[in-house]
Amino acid sequence: MAAAAAATVVATPAPSGRKVPCEKCPLRAVECLREFSAKELEFVSRFKSGELNVAAGTNVLLQGTNSAHLYTILSGWAFRYKTLPDGRRQILNYALPSDLIGLQGSINDEMQHSVEALTDVLLCVFPREKLWNLFDNFPTLAFDVTWLAARQEQILDENLLSVGRRTAMERLAYLLLTLFDRASEIGLAKGHSIQFPFTQQHVADTLGMSLVHTNKTLQRLAATKTMRWKDRKFEILDREALVEIANYDRPQAKGRRPFI
Repeated sequence: MAAAAAATVVATPAPSGRKVPCEKCPLRAVECLREFSAKELEFVSRFKSGELNVAAGTNVLLQGTNSAHLYTILSGWAFRYKTLPDGRRQILNYALPSDLIGLQGSINDEMQHSVEALTDVLLCVFPREKLWNLFDNFPTLAFDVTWLAARQEQILDENLLSVGRRTAMERLAYLLLTLFDRASEIGLAKGHSIQFPFTQQHVADTLGMSLVHTNKTLQRLAATKTMRWKDRKFEILDREALVEIANYDRPQAKGRRPFI
């Protein structure tokens, strides 16, 4: 199983400086992300200790270990997962640019899940010991961290609903639509298509299905002519019909959303 082959190397932040100043962060140009005030930007710039390049297949965070850092994904894809002693893996969620990872380790002192780089990833590194300064001095940024945590909870709620109650076809359609919309929001999609970085095994480990069942369900979904997924290129052919299959109720955006 793919989980058994997961990398055991954990990325360690290098002490070297940054290459991407917060003032020139490419995420600041993303339309859906909120702007910082001058004071907020100055604080985040001090809060950030540098960047970390992580190769695909490397664990950024590892279940059962301590982490001294939080990370914002600047570019690339990652996924959160848990494993059982026999190597079975459940993918909990996917992390895209602007997403914050590692917050759980700041609250519990120990990670209860792992995070693996799905592609080569560039991370902004924040020492968790400085997190209290954010809560003490910048209530708006503290709200942003709370918002990001609540958003993760909302996504996990939907994933649990998929695994527990949605049919196989609904699960697959919902996952593909959700990831497409999240990626499209931050400019990673081109029109109605996107090059997804994950495999059918990742999908199977997300949906709690076998690889064979996932493959057959994908064929059934493709037969509806609502979507196409070939060589990891995903294309929506009939969004309205795909939404109906997935029972997909996309949350309405309320203004520009936070990131750190």
